[in-house]
Amino acid sequence: MKTDSISELLRVENLSRSFTTQVGEVKALQQVNLSIKVGELVALKGKSGSGKTTLLNLLGGLDQPSSGEIYFQGVAFNTLSEEDLVRLRRTQIGFVFQSFALMPTYSALENVELVLRLAGGNPKKGRQRAMQCLRAVGLGNRAHSHPNELSGGQQQRVAIARAVANHPDLILADEPTGELDTNTTRQIFSLFRRLVDQEGITVLLTSHNPLVEEVADRVIELEDGCIIDMK
Repeated sequence: MKTDSISELLRVENLSRSFTTQVGEVKALQQVNLSIKVGELVALKGKSGSGKTTLLNLLGGLDQPSSGEIYFQGVAFNTLSEEDLVRLRRTQIGFVFQSFALMPTYSALENVELVLRLAGGNPKKGRQRAMQCLRAVGLGNRAHSHPNELSGGQQQRVAIARAVANHPDLILADEPTGELDTNTTRQIFSLFRRLVDQEGITVLLTSHNPLVEEVADRVIELEDGCIIDMK
């Protein structure tokens, strides 16, 4: 469900995540508090091990916090059943990964269609929507190409088309330009900006790349699992 442009989409309160390893306890996140508005593009910055990916996984319902609360459109994650959480991930959150995570034996069109089928949509309408998404990212003419026939930037565009196919409220992107050159990185960041401005989708992404500051509404820096700067 879309909400108005000034509404809060996502809120975390005192969020912490710890892992037990052979050398002891690792505090990946420590007492993080954060609010994300509808229609924002927010970048998470920080060195490797700062907690960026851990935070993204928690916000996407892919992991559970050690303590603290996550609210999505005012509903606490810990009140949702596993079935409801899966449904939320499939219909309201889109994921983009550094490694693209495309099915190698599927065409670009079939990769985008897959998420629509998993959500239980109409097959004919699903194909039309998938094609619409590929055109939106500039790949309408490569719909029947397989991942090994596409450049890294084109594969990431397919991944973004897949992420927006279900009209999500939120896109979570983990180092989406980590394997791309500078020119392609700018294009991908601009594509995320366009999705926010034209579609009203909220985007939260992690990046080491300073170019992200050109498109982000806010940049949040993490260090040792804590937010140390927000601008």
